[in-house]
Amino acid sequence: MAGRTGAVAEGPFVSIAKIRGRARGAGSEFVLACDMRYASREHAVLSQPEIGLGLVAGGAPTHRLPFLTGRGRALEIMLTGQDYDADLAERYGYVDRAVPDSDLDTLVTDVAERIASFDKVALVEVKDFVGEVTLPAHALQARTGRAFWTSAARPASRRRLDAAGQRGLGRPGDFEMRMGRHLPDLDGPAGSEGRPSS
Repeated sequence: MAGRTGAVAEGPFVSIAKIRGRARGAGSEFVLACDMRYASREHAVLSQPEIGLGLVAGGAPTHRLPFLTGRGRALEIMLTGQDYDADLAERYGYVDRAVPDSDLDTLVTDVAERIASFDKVALVEVKDFVGEVTLPAHALQARTGRAFWTSAARPASRRRLDAAGQRGLGRPGDFEMRMGRHLPDLDGPAGSEGRPSS
């Protein structure tokens, strides 16, 4: 994923994410690679849930989020795996703006059309200069990709992924809709062997 998100972030075009639904994991990483992010106040949910599955996120959110949210909030997002609604995501800097769902299409269209009316060479140059001080180096992005696959092979991660699958990961239902609430319980009855005794 890191290579694809790098192409979005560094491409000679302006990318705008319009978020009307859930953007978790790789979806969140794609959104983070976009130049701008606008979210539906009623419907958008963002998160990096990998920690709850025993994984290290592979699409470089560990290197993108701190520039947007600051270190503490980036760590909160990455280390809690919880879901963020559009309003909190906006306050944190995870998205640029949260707006009523009825205004989202108009806002994004207006922004895109305004940008499209300007000189393309100047747009690309501005994006490149901003990217020089805000985008992670390619070597860092590659490291997160390797860390993801290494973490996915660990036995503890496999147990958490299996437990998540049993509870509805990747299928319509409460687990997918409210994943952030379910992640701490993956070591519960379906996987309690990994939880320390108190």
